[in-house]
Amino acid sequence: MNAVQIQFWVLLIGTIFAWYNTSLEIIDWRKGKKCKRGCPVNAKNPFLSPCIYGALFFTAAFILNLLIK
Repeated sequence: MNAVQIQFWVLLIGTIFAWYNTSLEIIDWRKGKKCKRGCPVNAKNPFLSPCIYGALFFTAAFILNLLIK
């Protein structure tokens, strides 16, 4: 496996993981529950938490990886 393939898989898995965690936070927020995962516990809105920024960053990096190949 070369470096480009490794980069692809790391970014793909990171993107899936980031959006999975973010979606769980949004689902809990919609149900009126508190944040129970890696995001700050006192975050009132998951769209302003580090989870959403990480998911967006990984998604952008993954898309750029696909375009540069």
